[in-house]
Amino acid sequence: MFFETKIAETSRLTVAYHHAGTSGKPRLMLIHGNASSSLFYLPLMKRLEEKFEMVAPDMRCFGESEPLPVDAKRGMRDFSDDVDAFAQTIGWDSFSILGWSMGGGIAMQYAIDHSDKLEKIILQAPLSPFGFGGTYDEDGKKLEPLGIGSGGGCANAQLISSLLDGKRDFIAQTIDGVYVAPPYQIEPELKEMFIDSVMTTRVGEGMYPGSKTAAPVWPFIAAGDDGVCNTMAPNFCDLSGLADIENKPDILWIRGAQDIMVSDTSLCDLAYLGQIGAVPGWPGADVCPPQPMLKQTRFVLDKYKANGGFYQETVINGGHGCMLDNEDAFVKELLEFMEK
Repeated sequence: MFFETKIAETSRLTVAYHHAGTSGKPRLMLIHGNASSSLFYLPLMKRLEEKFEMVAPDMRCFGESEPLPVDAKRGMRDFSDDVDAFAQTIGWDSFSILGWSMGGGIAMQYAIDHSDKLEKIILQAPLSPFGFGGTYDEDGKKLEPLGIGSGGGCANAQLISSLLDGKRDFIAQTIDGVYVAPPYQIEPELKEMFIDSVMTTRVGEGMYPGSKTAAPVWPFIAAGDDGVCNTMAPNFCDLSGLADIENKPDILWIRGAQDIMVSDTSLCDLAYLGQIGAVPGWPGADVCPPQPMLKQTRFVLDKYKANGGFYQETVINGGHGCMLDNEDAFVKELLEFMEK
C-alpha cells in the first residue's frame, strides 16, 4: 500500500488522515471539499508519491474524523483552526497547501490566519472569496436581506435524503455529472470508493448542511448560523483579506473548464437557476443577479498581485474535480508551479 491511514489526536478534535509520499521531499497538505473526504485525493497522492511528502486530513463532519459541529458564525475559521491544530500535532511548521472547492476556502482562511507557515498555495476550483451564493458583482456586494439564496437551506435536497437513507444512485450521478465532466467515466472500483467518501458526510444539527431561515423575498430562504454550508454564506464568509496578508506565497488557481459547480453560471446558484427558468419566480437581474464566482476570485487575486504577491490562473479540461478527469494535465501544471 502506497499510503498509511493514521489518527492524530489534536487539541481540537481527533483527525483521521492519509499519509503518503517520500520523507524529506517538499510537504503538501491536501484539503478536500464539501460532500467528500480525503479519499478523493488518493489517486493524486499515488501519482505524486516520489515528488512530495503528503497528508490529506478529513475535515470535521466528513470522512473518519471526529464529527464535531461547525460554528458557521466563524466562517471558515473552525476548519482553519482544525488544520492548524493538525499541522502542529504532526510537526509540520512549514508546508504548501492544496484546497479543493470548500477546501479552497479553508486554504484561503488558513493563509489569512497563518501565512507565515505556507510555502505555496494551490486553489483548485475554490469557492469565491465572498462565499457561495448571496452576492453579486466582482467585488462581492451582498444581496438583501443578508444571506438570501445561500447556506444550509440551499443544499440539494436529494443529496441530503440520499445521505440519510444510504442510497447511492443519486450520489453516483452527482459524481458523474458534477465532480467530473461527462462523458468521462471513473473506473468502477474508484467510483465506489468515492461514493463511500461522499456517504461519510455527517447530516445533523450543526453539521451538514446546517440550519436555514425564512426570507420575505425570492427565493424565500436564507442562511442559518450553524453547520457546514452556512460557513460559506456571505453573512460569515469573507476571504477577501487574502489580498492583504503579510507573507505572500505564490498561488496557483487551477480549475476545470467544464466546472458547473464553481462558475459565473453555476448550476448550484439559485439566482442563476432562476435566470434560466429552472427555479420559478425569479424577480430579475436588477433584484437578484447571479453570482460571478470566477470574476470574484479573480478580483481578489488581482488585488493580491497588486499588493506584491504572485498568482497564475490555469484552466484545463475537466469538471469540478479536474484532478480526477484530467489527472495528467493537473499533475503537469502542479509540478511546473511547485518547481518555480
